[in-house]
Amino acid sequence: MIKKALFPAAGYGTRFLPATKSVPKEMLPVVNKPLIHYGIMECMNAGINEIGFVTGRNKRAIEDYLDFSPELEEKIKDSSKAKLLHETNEMINKCTFTYVRQKEMLGLGHAVLTGEPLIGDNPFAVVLADDLCEGDVLTQMVKLYNKFKCTIVAIEEVPKEEVNKYGVIAGREIEEGVYMVDDMVEKPDVDKAPSNLAIIGRYILTPDIFDLLKITKPGRGGEIQLTDALLKQAKEGMVIAYKFKGKRFDCGSVKGFIEATNYFYEKEFK
Repeated sequence: MIKKALFPAAGYGTRFLPATKSVPKEMLPVVNKPLIHYGIMECMNAGINEIGFVTGRNKRAIEDYLDFSPELEEKIKDSSKAKLLHETNEMINKCTFTYVRQKEMLGLGHAVLTGEPLIGDNPFAVVLADDLCEGDVLTQMVKLYNKFKCTIVAIEEVPKEEVNKYGVIAGREIEEGVYMVDDMVEKPDVDKAPSNLAIIGRYILTPDIFDLLKITKPGRGGEIQLTDALLKQAKEGMVIAYKFKGKRFDCGSVKGFIEATNYFYEKEFK
């Protein structure tokens, strides 16, 4: 059973400067909920209640959000606004939250490796909060993990000219929307990409990924790429890529963030 999730949340969020000079990117609100809120609810819907965060400097707002606020709750307890904290308090009551700091920004692979003490020898989900997903993607992936018992990456088709922004897989389709991964390349040149099937910010990883990350040398950009370790896993064992059902917003970009805000406003407030 997948009971643990890891949220890499140590990055600087430079595409959202100057706001992210003091506000963590993961705490930017889509309408009235920060990005981290949506990711945690997705975990809870998948039965995952042990949440670990890999953080960095200036990320204390995440810890404060995932804690009770007695003064605030006392202030609004008899007003209509009290219900606005119901979902957040449900998270606090039902989940455990642990934190470790990534001392250097050396890539997603390094961030995941930094989270090893929070995960131990357990399969676990990885959630990149700036990929905001609708459709309980993790729930779908957990069901797939229960069938195949291997690492699973979520994928979607992207325009060919955008493959250089993603890790891209190649593989054979073994059932509808499910691919056995043969190759995986991090941010390939457009003319060298093995496909247009891009990995998005949802993973289920088996714990042997930590040993592979420890021997993975820095790759593109001088960073330890999770993609490189996943490729080793695919070559030595099995990695599944899953074309998830649902909608995903790239809230790591200003354009995607605005699209998500408009979408959830229309859905929840109109």
